[in-house]
Amino acid sequence: MPLQDTLGRPLKNLRLSVTDRCNLRCLYCMPEEHYTWLPREDILSFREIGDLVDVFCDLGVDKVRITGGEPLVRRDLPVLIADLARKPRIRDLALTTNGVLLADAAVELKRAGLGRVTVSLDTLRPERFLALCRQDELPRVLLGIEALARAGFARTRIDSVLLQGTNDDEILDLLDFGQQAGAEVRFIEYMDVGGATRWSPDAVLARAEVLRRIEQARGPATPLEAEPGEESAPARRFRLADGTVFGVIASTTTPFCATCDRSRLTADGTWYLCLYARQGIDLKTPLRQNASRAELARAISAGWEARADHGAEERLELRERAPPHARPALEGDPRLEMHTRGG
Repeated sequence: MPLQDTLGRPLKNLRLSVTDRCNLRCLYCMPEEHYTWLPREDILSFREIGDLVDVFCDLGVDKVRITGGEPLVRRDLPVLIADLARKPRIRDLALTTNGVLLADAAVELKRAGLGRVTVSLDTLRPERFLALCRQDELPRVLLGIEALARAGFARTRIDSVLLQGTNDDEILDLLDFGQQAGAEVRFIEYMDVGGATRWSPDAVLARAEVLRRIEQARGPATPLEAEPGEESAPARRFRLADGTVFGVIASTTTPFCATCDRSRLTADGTWYLCLYARQGIDLKTPLRQNASRAELARAISAGWEARADHGAEERLELRERAPPHARPALEGDPRLEMHTRGG
């Protein structure tokens, strides 16, 4: 039986950040001009990552998602993926990427044993992509999505963060693109997390409004039951009459803390029990001091069994909801950043 926290939530799903670096500067995630980076000597080696993943698997983790930053900027990433793919207790090995480097990497990732890929794509308009991401890389992202099908990937997903008044006029275009690309689109509410220093409630497009706009144009959206093993997934999924399936992740307006089984390990070995948590648990230090597997398991077990985090619900209860961290705090602790602990 998986390890459970104080609310009965199991330890099942590990988000594994392999780098805090990114080759885009998306306005909802990295809006500032300059950032403080994790010291390179603190970054876990692939062997260290594998050792920690083994301990997490001992305790019930069976889903691992590789994140960043942008994970494909980590050199020799397929080597790590091949190692993780050989671990029999991992039933779902996935990767989230912005797609910029994906076209050249897709075949090798598939050969290494990666199960599925999620690509972040918030707009189909080149000029808007440049404004949102501050790099003119839309053509490479689209080529990357095309490369996934050729490499043999199925169950591809496209994550689109919707910002009111910025890209919310592309909902239907993104749906159509996903259907043509053989990918399921998931619309994500703009979250006040990490370094979202420009977040404001007025920029959030709520799930109810997303559904209203889709149904107004395409007819009823029928809610789907969660697939086996996906009951804790963050997206509510819907099907349109033409067969199009999409999801909406409403972390901001309708938190799903009660079923959240996710935790996050940063590239420097700090373990966060909630995306909104201010403090993490240092696993790198005991690992590098040659702690035994049993000692690491006890540290992880103690952390999870004491877990009572429900950060999104706490944010929802705030009367005056503003960005969670000021710039000086983020500069003092880069682990607070969304791009460091992985979405």
